[in-house]
Amino acid sequence: MPGLITERNFPTSWTIKRFKYCAQICNGGEYSDIEVEEGGYPVIGSGGEFARASKFSYCGKSVLLGRKGTVDKPLFVDGAFWCVDTMFYTKIKDFMYEKYLYYCALCFPFDYYVTSTALPSMTQRDLGSQEIAVPPKKDQKAIADFLDKECAQIDSIAADLEKQIALLQQYKKSLITEIVTKGLDKSVPMKDSGVEWIGEIPVGWELSRIKYLTDNHHPYPIGDGDHGMIKADDYLTEGIPYIRVLNLTWGSGLNLENLVFISKEMNSLIKNSELKPNDILIAKTGATIGKTAIVPDSLPVSNTTSHVGKITLANVHDAKYFYYVMTSSIVQKQIQDISAMQSTRPELGIEGLKNLILTVPPFDIQQHIARFLDDHCAKIDRVLHEKGKQLSVIKQHKKSLIYEYVTGKKRVKEVR
Repeated sequence: MPGLITERNFPTSWTIKRFKYCAQICNGGEYSDIEVEEGGYPVIGSGGEFARASKFSYCGKSVLLGRKGTVDKPLFVDGAFWCVDTMFYTKIKDFMYEKYLYYCALCFPFDYYVTSTALPSMTQRDLGSQEIAVPPKKDQKAIADFLDKECAQIDSIAADLEKQIALLQQYKKSLITEIVTKGLDKSVPMKDSGVEWIGEIPVGWELSRIKYLTDNHHPYPIGDGDHGMIKADDYLTEGIPYIRVLNLTWGSGLNLENLVFISKEMNSLIKNSELKPNDILIAKTGATIGKTAIVPDSLPVSNTTSHVGKITLANVHDAKYFYYVMTSSIVQKQIQDISAMQSTRPELGIEGLKNLILTVPPFDIQQHIARFLDDHCAKIDRVLHEKGKQLSVIKQHKKSLIYEYVTGKKRVKEVR
């Protein structure tokens, strides 16, 4: 069974203790009955404070650990707080320096202990059995103080990279939106589109709902997948490619790294969502609603789940152009407005998908815009990829740094 401690090459003054002997692990609780609009105490979830409560679970320094959902991001809290029921909080023993225990928790092998792939979860038993290296308390403080300083510098670099990535992503989306609503030729006269949030469009362009742009000869020009017919147990390592929401990306096309397959027999049962190259795909449910991709030529026959909508356009339209329109703010706004009206989780039904409004220039202009955006977006994507690699490296460096010092592989000068 993997753990934080793999080698015992630290000073003789250090000991090994299970996490449950270093801190009492306590369950969080439901907060809805004690929520307040102002004042009160912070309600802490996996992403930090998100509400206020009239009561608190605990007052003091505590390490919070995920119980369900996001389980791999421990938090450190100092003061009175209410812990949600999807997390554990801890009452830390006197011989432990609280921030040191937090750094140890960051290195737990959460991937191994996750007990459910659908909704990742952790148990008190798994957390409590995790072994950690325990130096004398003064040495714990020295290590924690050192890591506070080093991690603050790393976090600053990471935050700067994340800001650069966010700005590049926003610039890319703004560029696409500008081009698919205003065109490339700035000398063309403009006209009122009749839609406030689209504004003016070039003369010669029109607006249309998706359902009027599709292939009338196709039996299912707009469709979605199997609606529960296919289960995870039906996935194969070869066969007909089966596109899931996780294969769609925000503005980077189709990700085939986690591609699964279904049998020809299964594929024959869900003809309404059978795909062909240049079909446009869109995530229509859940938190990632609106993610869009286009089916590449490398997938001559494929299919998709009910969570992914597909659009087969008529041949008189350029699919790549409309892929860009689907990723633009004008369509994403419509999707968010539709999903916001749902009483449960966000959802874009087939009718909602059919009635999305798109800008439609003449065919030659569609092609020209698609080529222009292919070129410019590829340049932006290369920079984004490089920034993403840098961010991944800096995060891994932070993780390795913490691990080396809380396991004694490296020592701060105050700790001998």
